[in-house]
Parts: sequence; C-alpha cells; structure tokens
Amino acid sequence: MPRMLRHLVILTLISMGIAAIVYSVNQRSAPKPVKYSEFLQLLDQDKVSEVTILGTGNTLIGKYKNPEEGQPKTFETHFRKEMRPSPEQEARDRGVALTIIEPDLNKWWVQVLQWIPIFAILVFALLLFRHAQSSGGQAFSFGRSRHKLVSDTRAKVTFDDVEGVDEAKEELTEIVDYLKYPKKYQKVGARIPKGVLLVGSPGTGKTLLGRAVAGEAGVPFYYISGSDFVEMFVGVGASRVRDLFEQAKKTSPCIVFVDEIDAVGRQRGTGLGGGHDEREQTLNQLLVEMDGFDANQNVIVIAATNRPDVLDPALLRPGRFDRRVVVDKPDIAGRIAILNVHAKGKPLDSSVDLKKLARRTPGFSGADLENLLNEAALQAARHGRETIQMGDCEEAIDRVMMGPERKSRVIPEREREVTAYHEAGHAMVARAIPEADPVRKVTILPRGMTMGVTAFVPEEDRYSHSKQEMLANICVFMGGRAAEELVFEQITTGASNDIERATQIARDMVCRYGMSEVLGPVNFAGRQSQIFLGRDLKEGSNAFSEEFARQIDEEVRSIVQAQYKRAREILSGQREQLEIFATELISAEVLEDDDLDRILGLSVRAKQQRDAEDSVSTAARTHDEMEASAS
Repeated sequence: MPRMLRHLVILTLISMGIAAIVYSVNQRSAPKPVKYSEFLQLLDQDKVSEVTILGTGNTLIGKYKNPEEGQPKTFETHFRKEMRPSPEQEARDRGVALTIIEPDLNKWWVQVLQWIPIFAILVFALLLFRHAQSSGGQAFSFGRSRHKLVSDTRAKVTFDDVEGVDEAKEELTEIVDYLKYPKKYQKVGARIPKGVLLVGSPGTGKTLLGRAVAGEAGVPFYYISGSDFVEMFVGVGASRVRDLFEQAKKTSPCIVFVDEIDAVGRQRGTGLGGGHDEREQTLNQLLVEMDGFDANQNVIVIAATNRPDVLDPALLRPGRFDRRVVVDKPDIAGRIAILNVHAKGKPLDSSVDLKKLARRTPGFSGADLENLLNEAALQAARHGRETIQMGDCEEAIDRVMMGPERKSRVIPEREREVTAYHEAGHAMVARAIPEADPVRKVTILPRGMTMGVTAFVPEEDRYSHSKQEMLANICVFMGGRAAEELVFEQITTGASNDIERATQIARDMVCRYGMSEVLGPVNFAGRQSQIFLGRDLKEGSNAFSEEFARQIDEEVRSIVQAQYKRAREILSGQREQLEIFATELISAEVLEDDDLDRILGLSVRAKQQRDAEDSVSTAARTHDEMEASAS
C-alpha cells in the first residue's frame, strides 16, 4: 500500500474513532425520551423539578426531582401547540419552575465551537504523520536499535593511534586476527571468545580501543551506548536488543561494541523501593542474545565499563564475556608514548621535554594527557606565541591538577603571610623526610578552591606504599598546621583539608592495611560495595564491636598526633630556614624545585642519593687504583 494512502486510511480511522467518542458522550448526556402522557403522570407524582420549553418548536425538556443512581437526570417529550391546557399552564398549576427559551439565530456559532476540538485533533494528527514521513518514520520506531554502523568512508583510528595499553591491544589484535583469518584458528580447534569486556578508569582509552578495532577489523562494526537501550516505554529496550543482534547476524562476521554497558547490565534483583523492571527485561534479552550464538555466526561483542563491580554475574560468565581486559592508567613509558601521539600536529618548541612531562604526570590517564597538551596549546595561543614552550606545558599541568590562577582575587597581607608559612611548613617537612615525595613547586597564588599549593612529584610510578611512606605523608599534611601554630601561636581553617586527608590515611592504615601494632593485621573496613546494590543490608555498616570501634578511634588519633608532633619538631629545629623560606615565598609568590635547593640546600633524599653516588665512585676509584698497583 502506498505511504500516502496508508496515512489517509489511518486518518480516516482516527476521525471515525473521534466521532464515535463524541456520539457516545452525547448519548450519555442526552435526555430520556418519554410520551406526553408520561410527562403528565410525572407532574402528578411530583417527580419533576424543572421544565424547559424550547421556543423553536414543540419540544419540552424536564428535570427529574430525585433521579435514581445511574439513570438519566432529564427527559424529553413532544407536544402539539394547540393542546389545551398548554404544557406551560400544566407546569404553573403544579408549581414547577418553568423556563421558555426563545429562538436566537445569532447563536449558531455555539454549535460550530463544539466541533473545533475535533478539527484541531485531526490537524494535529495530520501534522504528526507528515513529520513521521519527512523523518523516515523514526517517530514511531521506538523498538528499532539506535546503533551506528561504522563505514569505511570515515576517518579510521587504528592500533597505531592507541598507546600506553599494550596488553589490551594484544588481546584485541587476536580478535581482529580471528575475524580476518578464521580458518587458522579453526584448524587447531580454537574457539574465539564471544565477548570481551574492557574495564578501566575513565579516560584510559576504552572507547578509543573500540574505534581502533573498527578501523583494523575490516568487518561491519556496530557501535551503541548502553543508555540507548533503556527507554521510558516498557519493552522497548528488549526490542532494541533483538533488532541490534538481528542486524548483526545478517552481516556476520562483525563486531558489536557496547559502550558504558553498566547502564543496562547492572545486577538484577537488588533494587530498593520497587519500580518497573524495564532495565531487567533489557538485560535478560541481552543475556539470551549473547548466549544464543553458535560457532558459525562470528558475532563478537566488545563492551566497555568503569564499573565492573555493579555488573550482573550472568553477564560475566564464560560464554558471554569470556575475557576481561584491564585498561589501566599508563606508566611512565606509556605516558611518553601517549604524549608523542597527541603532540603530532602541534608546533612544539625545542625546550619541550616530553619525558620530563611524563615524569611529572603520574596517575594521568590518556584523556588527561591529551587535555594537558591542548591546554598548553591554548596557553601559547593566549600569549600570541606560534610554538608551545615548556613553560606552557608546566602551566597546563598546574591548571589541570589545581585549576587556573585566580589573579583577580585580593588577599589581605595577613592571610598571604599565614599561607606562606603554611605552604613552607609542607615543603620543609617533605624535604626533611626521605620517604616523602619530592617537592616540585610551592605557590601562594590562589588556584581553584585553595589559597596556596605545594605540589609533589613521585620519582617513579608506585603501585603499593610502605608504612613509613604513609606515615611520611601524614607528617607532610600536618606540616602546614604545625608551621602556623609555631610561628603565630594560633591556628586557622586552612588546614581542614590536610587534617581530613591525614585522618583518612591513618584510618586506612588501621582498618584496611593492618598496620596498627595494637590491633594487628585485621581488616575492620568491611566490604566497600554500594548500598543501592543491596548487598550489605544484612551485614550492617560495622562488622566489629563497640570496643574495637573505640580502639580504632584511639589508634587513628594516636597516629595523627604522633606525626603532628614529628612535623613540629622538624620545623622547630629549622626555624631560621622556615623564616627565610616564607619571606622568599611572599616575595616571589612561586618557588620551583631549583629555588628550594638554593634556599634550603639539598633535601635528605638528595643527600642520600649523592652520598650513594659518591660511595660508588669512591669504590670504583679504589678498585682502579688497586688494579693499577697490582699491574
């Protein structure tokens, strides 16, 4: 049937339906027809409360005095005008209220107004169908999948554009290789994984890996977000899942990439407070479609999430997502490679050292590094330079980590002095403890929400921390408050965040890592799952007694106070240097690591490294002299 004819038929059916509804409503409110003799009997029985005579003819409408439940409230009858006594006289004789409506031809528009809503509905329906026709019928395609089929004409992203995730690339390269050369694996009886789950922190390149697979595979690649399945209409999500996999099966071998699958794959049966189960229906259909593949269909599902802990166990079992590939934050070698990728096309000055930038950005993800170089380019353009200099990159690091400088904020001189001593306390305590991270920069210029910043840079990537390192961090955090109390003999609110972070480290040492000599190697932190998952409702928030809770609080307090005392002792022994350091910081506002070496001398760690190098060189020189004398 042609589209226009189909639309005409639908509009006709809608019009007939509206007319039937109007007719039904009119019938329900229409008066009950009675004979004139019955009307007279109702008058004699005192069952009529009001009579209306239409002056346009011989029609009389009466109103029942006490109508029964569900019965019409009015009745209608007809009479001859020559009847005597007339209906008017009959009603007056019995004391019934009488109303005579004279004909008024000027009220014809009242009848027209009754049909305006019907015409308005018809016009709206016509416009709706015209819009559906112009948009390819998408207005009524709720159950159709909203996937994107990646074509060969768009710019390709390959594995050469992805750096810092070599293990994940290797796993996905095997998937691509199987799709290109399936017989190589079938000869040895190998079965390729039906699903690969990419797990990692935000910004580590999970979606970029999916785009790279699309560029490398050479097979149809379907991309869809997990939120595209879920809709307000019940059953739509499951219908979209069916439609997606039907399209994928027709074009196999192919790859289906589901981004942010936790939007639809959350664990079932843990909802609190009820609600419809549309999301669970969608997940059930996804489970059926993934498990229903046979070995010859060659449809591989790749999904990405940063919340693997909330996914349903049925989704993670072998046969659905066989492999879990961790896309972690890059190490220093990975950061160098990522910076080299994003530096392409940017005019870098010869002073830019990407290796130095990589060392100064531990914990940065690929997205953070890309944003860093972009901020550096914006900084260079803001100052009218044609090349990106090292200073732009260092300013970009500070901007990304701490926020932009708030140069317009006017700080009272007293507060600037307190902030200078506070930041000097952090820096001097850090330089006095070998286990603390090296200080890279100290500034009293407001950035973000802070009045001043002491920036630290680890010398290498670390994945675990010793007890001494954690105690050193607590001591460094308490150095600012100790300096304020030592110099001004009073404290301010500026150390609130330092105290919060120091207390959290101490509590983790006691409750999670078993580093307390009093409580021993026992975990008091409990399970760290979220309450909305419904997993910890029976266990309660605390899995230990009140006595242990008291001991935990005392141990945490003891650790923090001991490190505060340690920081105060360090600063008391270097009071003169503290004064010099704070004075220089107030004057310059920003001090780099070279300035710290000039003002304070070498740090304890630097001295240890220099002494170790000197001992090695001395031993080597002694060895050479012994060999020379022997010869």
